[in-house]
Amino acid sequence: MISYIKGILAEVSTELIVVEAAQIGYNIRVPSSLLAGLPPIGSAVKIYTYLQVREDAMQLFGFLTRDDLDVFKLLLGVNGVGPKVALGVLSVLSPDDLRFAVLGGDAKSIARAPGLGMKTAQKVILELKDKLSLEDAFEKKAAHGAESGGALPTDAKGEAVMALTELGYPSSEALRAVRSVEGAEAMNVEELLKLALKKLALF
Repeated sequence: MISYIKGILAEVSTELIVVEAAQIGYNIRVPSSLLAGLPPIGSAVKIYTYLQVREDAMQLFGFLTRDDLDVFKLLLGVNGVGPKVALGVLSVLSPDDLRFAVLGGDAKSIARAPGLGMKTAQKVILELKDKLSLEDAFEKKAAHGAESGGALPTDAKGEAVMALTELGYPSSEALRAVRSVEGAEAMNVEELLKLALKKLALF
């Protein structure tokens, strides 16, 4: 019903912002991760929204990007995940982090979200693994890099996963192997690939 609201950022609190548009102030619930990306109060802002309609209330949920909103909607499609829990997931995981966690079977990372236990985290993985793809994550990063005029943000983990998928390994196994390498953050792509391939041999 409401695709987005464009107006002046009037108020900001921990879980809620107020955007004034056409002399109306809209209360919009947001993930805490969004707050760092907001402009100063009094600045123009565009928030992509989801309107929840219940018998006793209507509530707007907002995001800075359409990708965030799309992932939020996917989470709502998981049995047992409502708007509050979905917002909690996106407060602790970016859409790309969620893609990696789902495709890599990392229920522990997803379960960090408030109000979401391990059982529901596993359900998120089961129900979203065919709806989220590694390619989407890299396409979104490429698009963001092009829009900002910067280079595609990559790291050793991402490049290693891409290399493994190009070698024919399923993206979920490639993700799991790379994530299971201890000390991966300090390695270059070549070192990470060698160890990930050893992990894959054990799967």
